[in-house]
Amino acid sequence: MLAAAFIGLVTEPAQVQRFESASPVETERIAAEFAAGLEPGDVVLLRGDLGSGKTTFVRGAARALGVERNVTSPTFAIGNVYDGAAGEIAHVDLYRLDELDVGDAAVLEDFLTDRRVAFVEWPHAELAGVAGLRAAVTLAHGGGDQRSIEIEWTE
Repeated sequence: MLAAAFIGLVTEPAQVQRFESASPVETERIAAEFAAGLEPGDVVLLRGDLGSGKTTFVRGAARALGVERNVTSPTFAIGNVYDGAAGEIAHVDLYRLDELDVGDAAVLEDFLTDRRVAFVEWPHAELAGVAGLRAAVTLAHGGGDQRSIEIEWTE
């Protein structure tokens, strides 16, 4: 089940929503609706296998928050910051970091601020207590373009 993916990150979600998506466009639409509940300072953690749609989800949310630039995976850069109509959006990808150490945590501080909505792909357990944690999103392949999406809201 998808919920097990975030055990320890969101221990007792206030609300859990489940969606099925048949296409990347639909995944972006679900993300756009989700983004309506976000505000600066919120942190969203995203998990899923490679190619499960994490960046597609972030792209849909970022567009809904007014980002006009192309949103791409920051795997090699660790993070990108975009200007949006609703403020800055940070998109962080921790895929290449096995664990967060002191140096990595300092890098995250540059992205996770109270002025930005932040999306973190491949989060580590160390982020369970991060300030501003608003939701955890798990995406799973369902075959072809099908995706299961589970959103665990913290409050």
